[in-house]
Amino acid sequence: MKRFLTAGVACLAMVGATQALAQDAPAAEAPQPMQQPRDWSATLARDATALHDIMVDSHPGVHDPLNPGFRARLDQGLATALDRARTTTDAGGWWWALRAYVASFEDGHVQISMTQRDFGFPLRWPGFLTVYRGDDQVVANRDEADAAVPPLGARLIDCDGVDAATLAERRIGQFRGRWFLEAIKTRFGDWMFLSGDNPWQTEMKSCRFEADGATRTYALNWRASPDDMNDRRMALMPGRPEFGLKHFDDGGFWISTPSFNGDPTGEIYAELTALIADMKAKQEALRLAPYVVLDLRGNGGGSSHWSQLMAQILWGDDWMAAHPEPAIEAVDWRASDGNIAEISAFLDKLRATNGQPELIAWAEDAISGMKAAKAAGQVYWRSANDQEAADAPPPPAPQLMAGRVYVLTDSSCGSACLDAVDLWKTVGAVQVGRETSADTVYMEIREAPLASGLAEIAVPMKVYRGRARGNNEPQRPQYVIEGDMGDDAGLLASIRRLQPN
Repeated sequence: MKRFLTAGVACLAMVGATQALAQDAPAAEAPQPMQQPRDWSATLARDATALHDIMVDSHPGVHDPLNPGFRARLDQGLATALDRARTTTDAGGWWWALRAYVASFEDGHVQISMTQRDFGFPLRWPGFLTVYRGDDQVVANRDEADAAVPPLGARLIDCDGVDAATLAERRIGQFRGRWFLEAIKTRFGDWMFLSGDNPWQTEMKSCRFEADGATRTYALNWRASPDDMNDRRMALMPGRPEFGLKHFDDGGFWISTPSFNGDPTGEIYAELTALIADMKAKQEALRLAPYVVLDLRGNGGGSSHWSQLMAQILWGDDWMAAHPEPAIEAVDWRASDGNIAEISAFLDKLRATNGQPELIAWAEDAISGMKAAKAAGQVYWRSANDQEAADAPPPPAPQLMAGRVYVLTDSSCGSACLDAVDLWKTVGAVQVGRETSADTVYMEIREAPLASGLAEIAVPMKVYRGRARGNNEPQRPQYVIEGDMGDDAGLLASIRRLQPN
């Protein structure tokens, strides 16, 4: 098994925020945590130090012989954050300095989130937003009442003498990380012309755009963003489907899984359980279908258990055994008290909800293994590899899928979603859509609060050894589908055109 815990970082924080609002004290009269007066310089220093210490205590990279630069990066990030703390005077300085620290790890599994879920910094904009179209940043939304802003489709050349690519790295990449990935540019490119109380960047004064073959310089008038800014930004993002299994008149199937969340007490777990049951009931029809689309749009990960079950229903155990993924050499867990407590809490949830036996067995094995390693003074516990190559190749197996299976991806696909793409492509699926996100070999996250209680970080607990897909390597589609990734009808038409005659 690869990943069983959730890959999101908001679940525990959401519970905490809900509980805070439910207290007997009149919440409307008491200021929320982020609005309370505090020494933001000292807060940043304490939180950055706590972040550093949590990583030293529990992250597998600190002692990883295959990543000798990890500790230096961790220490340099702390030094930069502490230097910024000397001049930090407000919440914006605190937040964006921590974001930059987290981004420096270049790891999508190391994330930070605020515990006050309703808090947001006031946004400013110059009357327009850009997004990436390939390598270009183009205007995709604008204040139609402002004739002084560039037109829709105009391509950014530079601002204040800094070329567009360098500017994006400074303004966005520094605070998001992994700016070399297409997926990160797709997801966060609209931050080029947004300002959110970040003192570590400045608002540009003028920019050059090219439109209809002509280049023009525009003076930027920064002001408060409109009330519908969230709607404007959402309209620029790829679509996210609902869970479900659809059967079309031509016999094809469309199966949507926008999450693989592994929390057994969550609604998504129930949705996935029902979807698996539906697939089992329709197994014969799925295997006889002319095509099956496995829709992963919006899926940021969770537990790889679900994609394994889906593959078994479609292709069968014999076919999967005859077409195995490249074996992971080993899995090393960082044996720390915090990591042991996280898996123990997960096991308690599984037992309380009559969770699946294989998940319970996995958690019990991880807990006992890490405890034994820690008692022996060992940094890692090496788990038994359930993907070891067999001594002899398995016998040939029949192909049970009559039609082609397509796996539809977008830039959201990361963590256990990438595991799904790895597995499904290995057994015969064809990837279509857009390039995925990527991850490192550090996996299985837990959330840990920082010293202030205002934020928490996600910390990986284990490391893969010898994974075939490298660090921060995305999965690229065999067939790129252009256009609106939220247009279900258009996507279906595009996939149908790929069908063999």
